[in-house]
Amino acid sequence: MGEFTHFNEQGHAVMVDVSEKADTMREATAMGRIRMSKECFEKVKTGGMKKGDVLGTARIAGIMGAKRTSELIPLCHILNLSKVTVEFEYIEETCEIEARCTTKTVGKTGVEMEALTGVQVALLTIYDMCKAVDKGMCMTGIRLLKKTGGKSGIWEADREMEL
Repeated sequence: MGEFTHFNEQGHAVMVDVSEKADTMREATAMGRIRMSKECFEKVKTGGMKKGDVLGTARIAGIMGAKRTSELIPLCHILNLSKVTVEFEYIEETCEIEARCTTKTVGKTGVEMEALTGVQVALLTIYDMCKAVDKGMCMTGIRLLKKTGGKSGIWEADREMEL
């Protein structure tokens, strides 16, 4: 598991010092889903929501969320992201929309938190734009799928944990 690096000898929270680490290409992909009623799902798919293009707005929100992660998570480093993408897939049989966010940079620390934040903000935006039709929507399965770069190299989620 490794040692916890966000605490000093006195047990106080600190930002990890990454100044001695080498810059490497770092990339992370995260995912999550939002389940909704059939009526709501169809309105999103057909562009029938009164607030407009739900997934287009959620895509921009997810990108913005990833870029602002260090303002939301207290001990995250400010990163100069070189790439953020947010993609969606309709899951017809369960009336879910899956969001995937990929983040990339060249730097001293990973971009996992940025990918996870991007997914969550995208899903929250879908909720916000659809809540007039379905207040019972449920966000699930938010998790890291893959990360590359740094000393630990490549990590991929266990496929048995798929939704």
